[in-house]
Amino acid sequence: MFGRKRQSSDFGDEIQAHLQLEIDHLREEGLSEEEARRTARRSFGNVTRAEERFYEAGRWWWADTLRQNLRFGMRMLARNPGSSALAIFALALGIGANTAIFSLLHAVLLRHLPVERPDQLVLFGEGEWVGDMSELPNRSWQLFSYDTFREFKRKTAVFSGVAAVNSILFTTHGRVGGGANMEKMGAELVSGSYFHTLGVKAILGRTLTAADDVTPGGHPVAVASYAWWQRRMAADPAAVGTTVTIGATVYSVIGVAPPEFFGVTVGQSPDLWIPLAMEKEISPGWNGLDKKLFQSLYIFARRKPGVSMQQASANTNLLFGQIVKGYARPQPSAQQLAAIGRAKIELTPAATGLSQLRFRFSSPLRILMAVVGAVLLIACANVANLLLARATARQREIAVRMSMGAGRSRLIQQLLVESGLMGLAGAALGVMLAWCASQLLLAMVSMGPDPLPIRVAPDGQVLGFTLAVTLVTVLLFGTLPALRATRLELAPSLKEGRGMVGGSHRNLLARGLIVGQVALSLALLGGAGLFLHSLVNLTHVDTGFDKRNVLVAGIDPVGAGYQDDDRLRNMMQRVEERVRAIPGVQAASFSFFAFNEGGLTYGVTVPGRPGSEHDPGVAQNIVGAQYLNAMKLPILAGRGLTSQDNGAGRKVAVINETMARVYFPGVSPVGRTFSIGDHPSWQNIEVAGVVKREVPGPGRTAAAGRLLSVRAAPRHSL
Repeated sequence: MFGRKRQSSDFGDEIQAHLQLEIDHLREEGLSEEEARRTARRSFGNVTRAEERFYEAGRWWWADTLRQNLRFGMRMLARNPGSSALAIFALALGIGANTAIFSLLHAVLLRHLPVERPDQLVLFGEGEWVGDMSELPNRSWQLFSYDTFREFKRKTAVFSGVAAVNSILFTTHGRVGGGANMEKMGAELVSGSYFHTLGVKAILGRTLTAADDVTPGGHPVAVASYAWWQRRMAADPAAVGTTVTIGATVYSVIGVAPPEFFGVTVGQSPDLWIPLAMEKEISPGWNGLDKKLFQSLYIFARRKPGVSMQQASANTNLLFGQIVKGYARPQPSAQQLAAIGRAKIELTPAATGLSQLRFRFSSPLRILMAVVGAVLLIACANVANLLLARATARQREIAVRMSMGAGRSRLIQQLLVESGLMGLAGAALGVMLAWCASQLLLAMVSMGPDPLPIRVAPDGQVLGFTLAVTLVTVLLFGTLPALRATRLELAPSLKEGRGMVGGSHRNLLARGLIVGQVALSLALLGGAGLFLHSLVNLTHVDTGFDKRNVLVAGIDPVGAGYQDDDRLRNMMQRVEERVRAIPGVQAASFSFFAFNEGGLTYGVTVPGRPGSEHDPGVAQNIVGAQYLNAMKLPILAGRGLTSQDNGAGRKVAVINETMARVYFPGVSPVGRTFSIGDHPSWQNIEVAGVVKREVPGPGRTAAAGRLLSVRAAPRHSL
């Protein structure tokens, strides 16, 4: 393979030696030199063909052909640098756009969790809800209580491991070691079986075990993420044993997770994993490990070898039916009995983990994937037309090669190799463009100043996708021009030396490509115009409140050591008073949620109104007296909240016009009462007023902090 010239030369010398021996033998028989040489050659046969057969025998002749095609193809591209660069750039845009969108789509939807055998993992439910549900729902369950998790862990026969993780990543503040400064950190509450079920081992120290998740408040330990260990502890091998103080609790770091492990939620990257038994210490005002209907956990499980999804689902729902029956009241209502009968768990394959990003961006990403696919088709049509034009200029060259014996298949191979070189160059440039575009897309979908913790850089699977797209692209834009270019009449082409390849056939193909390119471009342009129009309309959506001069700030009372008691309420009241005293501030009020930070969603019952399973859930918020003023929510009926509405007297609420229309149709709701869920303190709440509808953020969400909404007067800087 690597010494063909030397071996071919030796073989030629050997042939000449055999011919000379034959010539000498014939001369001895009386033939002249001329006759002897002619007779010897006639007897031997075609010397050139013999050398070719020797060259091809036992060798990778296709590699030589490919090498020759590559060298010739690069010369042809260099001969036309302008058109080659244009084609490569067009392909780079198409391939780069597809790679960028696929990188984000792969990171959000397709990439497997970095755990052991992710294909064996299942999620109870679909992972759509966040927060808690404190009543029996009317459809498939999504969140579960700590008691439900323990029952499954104790009684299951189809899972080798069952783990639970809180549906909320708690953003809190604490002190590391003996430091005096408070630092922001993300803490995820998980069961003691979490790491064992996922098959994740610590690279330093150990992970959590079942013994760390037994006694409530009794195991203040934490496992650090690799990124946090590197960033905060400079990858110190002696980090095990370091203390982290959150609130009044001192946690000991017992291990460090592997670098690739980020948890089970795509788009989240906890700094610490803490046992669920420490929930009250992390979130004093929102917890419920001891409540059977405080459903705030996702449950993961690992199927035993040989157990199918159907078997696991059947066993899970059989056991779940028994568990739910134990949650009913001693004398359950008909509605509750119906809910128990419908109680069902949909097991979802959890190889790719869970993520709220999946519900928000799966459809837009698929739409974008179709759009950039159309862009690539336009690029292919563009390059195919360019190759047809170049084939016209090379008509004489192709005719000469065919007249000298080159087969049509060999010429098609040569032209496809040239197309492949364009495609590979476009793919290489496209990958570089995709890397930059992926970072830009990630910044666009991130809600805050920090990008989402998602790895969108092209990896092996993304590069494999790019290679597949490149091959398909080369076939799309290279095959038809190559077939058309080699379908010609030799005599006219050799005589004229120029003209149209394939005559009317080429014209028809070129026109078809142009028509298709223009049609796709117009469709994309129209779609882009519609999307832009929708985007402009969204900026003018009536949110129900005045967005101007509003500032929202969050506080973390837990990290500062506050409990949910009078001390915290007094502190919040003093903060409100001091902020309102700042010049230029018109109103300031605390609230549990603001804008799209979440909401509490529960069922509502109204005296005298029959309940229905189709009643919509009502999103609620817990706010201060000046919240309506701070948000400038127009009061349509009744009154707003005052400082006297502090819970000591009548329980009052202000509802929006949508709730008034649904739950109090045809009558004024002011002065009437309603109840929220089954909690004793949320019964017989009087409607004090009705405000304009405020567009809420995602519901079924809870948070551990408090938000302070501040409205500045006009011409005052926030």
